[in-house]
Amino acid sequence: MAYVNSTSVARKGTFDRLTAFISASVRQRRVYAQTLTELTALSDRELNDLGISRLAIPEIAHEAAYGK
Repeated sequence: MAYVNSTSVARKGTFDRLTAFISASVRQRRVYAQTLTELTALSDRELNDLGISRLAIPEIAHEAAYGK
């Protein structure tokens, strides 16, 4: 005896893709802002211990949020 099984794949519509894109962008912006805030709050000595200069903080935050 043979069985036939058909499944339909739900496709994402334009609105779903746009919502996902905006959501991802908001998450990335939050990571950037949080990283920037946390690193800026560190003292010069703490940053020096980590090997980070104050001028590199925005670049590090950008890399944390958006990758290289």
